[in-house]
Amino acid sequence: MKYYYWGLVFFIFMLIRVKAEDGFMRTRGVQLMLNGAPFYANGFNSYWLMYMGADPSMKNKVSSAFQQAKDHGLSMARTWAFSDGGVDSPLQYSPGSYNEQMFQGLDFVISEAKKNGIMLVLSLVNNYDQFGGKKQYVNWARNQGQSISSDDEFFTNSVVKEYYKNHIKAVLTRRNSLTGVAFKDEPTIMAWELMNEPRCNSDPSGKTIQAWITEMASYVKSIDGNHLLEVGLEGFYGPSSSEKQQYNLNFQVGTDFIANNQIPGIDFATAHSYPDQWIPNSSEESQMSFLNNWLSNHIQDAQNILHKPILLAEFGKSLKTSSANQRDQLYDKVYSAIYSSAKGGGAAVGGMFWQLFTEGMDNFRDGYEVIFSENPTTASLITEQSQKINHIRKMYVRLRNIDKWKRARDVRRAEAGNSGYNTGN
Repeated sequence: MKYYYWGLVFFIFMLIRVKAEDGFMRTRGVQLMLNGAPFYANGFNSYWLMYMGADPSMKNKVSSAFQQAKDHGLSMARTWAFSDGGVDSPLQYSPGSYNEQMFQGLDFVISEAKKNGIMLVLSLVNNYDQFGGKKQYVNWARNQGQSISSDDEFFTNSVVKEYYKNHIKAVLTRRNSLTGVAFKDEPTIMAWELMNEPRCNSDPSGKTIQAWITEMASYVKSIDGNHLLEVGLEGFYGPSSSEKQQYNLNFQVGTDFIANNQIPGIDFATAHSYPDQWIPNSSEESQMSFLNNWLSNHIQDAQNILHKPILLAEFGKSLKTSSANQRDQLYDKVYSAIYSSAKGGGAAVGGMFWQLFTEGMDNFRDGYEVIFSENPTTASLITEQSQKINHIRKMYVRLRNIDKWKRARDVRRAEAGNSGYNTGN
């Protein structure tokens, strides 16, 4: 009987181990976990990947971006899984009607990311009008006779919410035409994002977006229990932490960094950092001082209040209004804050700069683009951060392997010590 008992213990141990090492990103406290070890990484944004991936003459840029990212030690990427309505090459023509060519572009993005060992954060809708966004969903509902006065009714109108839920389901249950794996079962996808930079200016109390996040997080999890979920927040503080609203620079956009991220279905927090956009007429010194406080507050709050990981999911500085040296200083400030937290096993799990381009994308330039061959000093900063962060991750993997060996040894010893007992008791 005791031999049977230890066999059962070993079986349960193996089940837990298999679950923890299935390749899906998970969380444990303030850390992301991959295959049983804490995961820290350096990453980038490239919103254009699906668009390029759907064009046979341009899809090589997707492959090139991932290869270059890998060469610079990057292992996370964030991109759009949306393009709605009357835009150039939409993914969703109208509610529930999809462009198969664009979906195949997203299939290709996931396949290429997988080949290069890069985990993906996929965003499901835009707050802004670009690529359709919440305005397109609201217009679709208006066309069906809904009386809607504001785009902010995206978050409350029942018809609009059903349109959005249908899109969630369409994306999560999509079966990749190249790999044969449903998106909800694909470990290369690190997390889903509910919306790129949600804002609801008509309700500064934050209650509207709080209710919407709660409902949509529950819906995502009802379909997909494998993947992590985040909101897509910029990080502005709300009424739940009114003493911190001084750090918002007078931005009250209907979100609440603390309350929104405390929703149970939200697995980790995000913050974005654009001092050049948020305080455009201030000095370089003032912008960097703001950035320092912004980073420090959000990392500390993730660590001590939310008890969840935080990803600095967007940061950047436009070369249209600043020098390359000034941009490098911003990158260095963000990277230093992340590394300072990560080296102690803290909540800051990585950063994703906005944004990575490859050569030959002049029509897409917005001033924030990083082209490794054109921006060597920025490329060096990115590579250095990748090496430092990857060293932390490898250290944890080694510790995990030692721990696994010790646990397996202890189980074997327990089995051997009990194998002599009479199993007929």
